Amino acid sequence: MAAALSRALKLPGKKGSDLGEYDPLTQADSEDESEEDDLVLNYPRNGLGRDSCLGTGSSKLRSGRPGRLVGAEDEAQEGEEEEEEEEDEWRERLPSKSRQDREDMKGVQYWSHRDSGRERAGEDRGGAGSLGGTGLSVHSTDAEEKRMRMKNAVRSAFFLVPLVCATMLVLLCAFLIPCRKGELEKRLQWERALGDTGDATPPALALWDVDGDSMEDVLLAVTEWTNDTHSTQGNKIYSVVALSAVSGRELWRKVMRESVMYIQCGLQYSSQPAPVVLLISKSIVMAVNGTTGKNLWSVQLKKIESQALLLPDLQGDSVPDLLIATLPANEVLDLSLTFISGLTGMRLGQPVSFNLSAQGKLIGPLLHETQQGAYYILFGLGNVVAISLRDIYFNATGRMPVAPALRRTDPGWEGLERNNFSSLVHIYRGSDHVDFLLPLVAGFGNNHNSLDAVSNLNATRSDWVVVYDSSKLSVLRQKDRRKEWTFSSAPIHSQPAPGHFNDDGVLDLFVQHSANGIMQAQVVDGANGHPLWTEEFVFPCLDLETSVIATSTGQSAFLFWASEPVRARRNVTKTTVAPGVAAAEPLIRKLFLLHPAYPTILLELTSTTDTTVTSAVSYRERQKDATYITVSSQPTPKSEPSARIVKSLSLRAAIAKGQIVRLGDSSKPGEPVKPGVFELNKFFRRLSFKHQ
Repeated sequence: MAAALSRALKLPGKKGSDLGEYDPLTQADSEDESEEDDLVLNYPRNGLGRDSCLGTGSSKLRSGRPGRLVGAEDEAQEGEEEEEEEEDEWRERLPSKSRQDREDMKGVQYWSHRDSGRERAGEDRGGAGSLGGTGLSVHSTDAEEKRMRMKNAVRSAFFLVPLVCATMLVLLCAFLIPCRKGELEKRLQWERALGDTGDATPPALALWDVDGDSMEDVLLAVTEWTNDTHSTQGNKIYSVVALSAVSGRELWRKVMRESVMYIQCGLQYSSQPAPVVLLISKSIVMAVNGTTGKNLWSVQLKKIESQALLLPDLQGDSVPDLLIATLPANEVLDLSLTFISGLTGMRLGQPVSFNLSAQGKLIGPLLHETQQGAYYILFGLGNVVAISLRDIYFNATGRMPVAPALRRTDPGWEGLERNNFSSLVHIYRGSDHVDFLLPLVAGFGNNHNSLDAVSNLNATRSDWVVVYDSSKLSVLRQKDRRKEWTFSSAPIHSQPAPGHFNDDGVLDLFVQHSANGIMQAQVVDGANGHPLWTEEFVFPCLDLETSVIATSTGQSAFLFWASEPVRARRNVTKTTVAPGVAAAEPLIRKLFLLHPAYPTILLELTSTTDTTVTSAVSYRERQKDATYITVSSQPTPKSEPSARIVKSLSLRAAIAKGQIVRLGDSSKPGEPVKPGVFELNKFFRRLSFKHQ
């Protein structure tokens, strides 16, 4: 029988048109239903027992499980040779299975290796028990997968939410804040037309925060022409206008009876939180509320020649007092000093007159505190003299100042050579008339119209810069009034500007002088009078003070107006142009910035054909920036008066757009290497400004 079964297994497979491929193991396509086929189908061989059936996925061999030895007793009766022969036959016929069966076997083997505990045989047969068990397993697995997905989502949220917040914060700092800063710089740059030129003298200009926004606003004297012939002021209207520093809008306007010569700010009252602004014309001193422009007090004087000098409190009312110099028309050589109460505006005593033999430009008055703590008033016409504050106040009121410190005199000063009047002390006397006398203090040129006690403190304890004979510059030592050094040059036509050019800690001086149609700008060493920097420019027909600004490098930046540098355009022939004579073509005037770090480089900030008549610098502490305020006259037809144009320029914004002007040729032997454009742009754009 074993031989018969063996022959049956070796029979070639047959194919039927309806039954498909013939399988010798199962004889599933048997047409005769012979007994031999039944024996083959029920013959348990190689793990194929009764559990095997004709389904495509019902075999336990396909499930990947080891076949159970259902017919173990029959196999024990078979010989070893016969078993090996049948196993070889099995391997030969296994590849002949249908493609679908092989794919099913691969899928079953894959699921068997997952070790998921599911019974694939039960699923294939559709058994109730197996399907139910598998459904529970699937449900349990799905719940576990949902929990894992939820856990992963929570972990991702904990990671992504802080990451997104940090990214948004970085974007806010990197983009939004610079945009707001740039918008503020843009708003701080404005232009406004106010009135007409009126006369040839520069209009009064002052900077002070009057609206409480922590930015110094602009106060300007304005003259306007009118056709009203019945006006008590003729065909002119004089006023003072306060402009917002941010937008240039008008905050208030104060109409005056005559042209305002000086505007001074900084006086404070304990009962008045708003700043007090002084408006000084030829015959009146008026105090107004800086926020509203309303009158506080006024006093009538004769031919006022100076701005107000801030003094210590002389009466004991806790408000500093003022001193004004007048020069009556009928007494040409008599200079009078008048005390005014800073609280009420009342005169304190009578004016004190001094008969000065010399003639010239009015010097002072200035307040100086000696090393002994005594206060002296410096003033003069051509020459410079001093008088004790105690003595002049006693001569005016007949009584001594209230504060004991104001009653002191300095024996060193009192022992100096005196003139015919025993109360006057000589500071400078010579045949050469004095043109300028100012304290050697940084920022004095920009803040000399300030009545702030803190700003004036250092100015009362310093040496002095004196310009005499129009072309000689000296520094007078305050301890003995002797000249430290003397520097000679062409005629100096504007007040020297003190600032730090080198690193010796001593203030240096920027001076401008002109001759033969050429303006020469120089920086003089404050320690020894030697020139540190010199450059020539085409004469710009300007008499404008240089502005000096402290920078983050510890040195000062110098702002000045000029035309084209002579060395920058060597092909231009030097022509002699008389001062004040306009050229045939409009002269372009340029605003240059000079920084000591690059003395061979100028930065051109702006240019215009307008004539700038006065300027001032306002600092922005929050932005580390400064605003340059200019008042210019625009060219107009001769039949019409020139218009006054007020401009506000952010220096950092102007530097970012500035043009580099190189002075000289740095390729010569022995000269420093020419700095590159990238290096210059990096330096200037990082430059910030601060108070002196």
